[in-house]
Amino acid sequence: MESVLALPTEEALEALVALPEDQWFDRKSGRVQAKDLAAALVALANAEGGYLVVGIHGGVVEGVSPTRANEIRQAALDHTEPPVKMTVSEIASPAGKPVLVLRVEAGDAVHVTAKGGCFLRVGDETRRLNYAQQRELDYDLGSAFFDLQPVDAVLDDLDQSACVTYQRLLGAATVESAFHARDLLTKDGKVTVALWLLFAERPGLLFPSSHVRVLKYADRERGTGSRMTLMAGHDVRFDGPVGQQITQAIDLVAQWIPNLQRLADDGVFRDTPIIPTKAWEEGIINAVTHRSYSMQGDHTRIEIFPDRIEITNPGRFPGLANLRNPMSVVRFARNPRIARVLADMGIARELGEGIRRMFEHMRKAGLADPIYQQSSMGVRLTLLDEPVPAAVRANLSPTAQRVLSALYEARRPLGTTQVAEMADISRPTASRTLKKLEEQRLVTWAGNAPNDPRSTWSLA
Repeated sequence: MESVLALPTEEALEALVALPEDQWFDRKSGRVQAKDLAAALVALANAEGGYLVVGIHGGVVEGVSPTRANEIRQAALDHTEPPVKMTVSEIASPAGKPVLVLRVEAGDAVHVTAKGGCFLRVGDETRRLNYAQQRELDYDLGSAFFDLQPVDAVLDDLDQSACVTYQRLLGAATVESAFHARDLLTKDGKVTVALWLLFAERPGLLFPSSHVRVLKYADRERGTGSRMTLMAGHDVRFDGPVGQQITQAIDLVAQWIPNLQRLADDGVFRDTPIIPTKAWEEGIINAVTHRSYSMQGDHTRIEIFPDRIEITNPGRFPGLANLRNPMSVVRFARNPRIARVLADMGIARELGEGIRRMFEHMRKAGLADPIYQQSSMGVRLTLLDEPVPAAVRANLSPTAQRVLSALYEARRPLGTTQVAEMADISRPTASRTLKKLEEQRLVTWAGNAPNDPRSTWSLA
């Protein structure tokens, strides 16, 4: 958008007409009422921000009348709560009325319309959220933390041995003072969600989905019914305290992960896990630490395949995270008290560098970058045993690496739209990236004509 706005007026208008609507871009008619823009403004602010162009409709540049333009400039103040932060610029048009470009900033709190409606930008849609979804977004954005909520339990319901061990670890005078030091008790002394998940012998009594499940498959595909490839005796559930779940899951994955004979740094062939240990350990720690415990019905899953490890956890990335570039995600703890205690225990770090370390370990091993995919309910991390030579990687942009990783994971030909969805990028970006990769002879195209809707892309 910034490059489009820098173009000469006529070219900029042509580009704004042609630009496809997506997660960060929307268009509205010049006849739209200011109050009717509220949903679109709120949706962008509740997601990752973006641009809203007013004055283009159905491929026609209409412009905005002076009176309506003034109302639109005040739309955020008059029709959103708290007011969405935005800046407005104008582009002159042949219609004699300017086109307005509203640049909406991502919010640091949940925004609603003046009528109380909460919306979120998802792809090229503005979706209305129900109350539960709005609360989840609220937790994601950091304006409220679920792990601070009180639960129906008292200190005597916790694992007393674990409580005393933690008290001694902190050097606190009493168990209560240790918990107050980490805000694990409310001001009036009630047990919080975080305290229960960390120190109850069976957290599942109050949160049935708070467990971790580890599964191992005999084939690259899960299969269904009689063709299910889940290995007998290789489906284990851990439902103890959160820290214990992490350590037990790590121990089991270390036993179950496939090993291959590979040349080590000392020049000797050794049995080596298909995925670097530090990479999948970080993935497990992050998933359990930062999953959504407020979402009931799903648990954290660690699935081991002959060629990869998949880790799935409930809860989307935080609203301010940029999933297109996971390496740029700044520290954000959905469960800050849980994260702090796990750091005290030496299980996790509080530096927020887990994602960066995963990328570093995978790249050091010469493997494809970690792949993050997000649905409406959760996030899946895929760590692939797919070599990518360092010389090739050095010449690839982060977007190109995501596209290659998507093709590696699919292991079959994909259309441009499918690549875009798997890499979480726009279709035009996927198309440009694939053509560059084709020039580098890293991917191949198959189709009957340049515009063949059934054409596909494959790894070279």
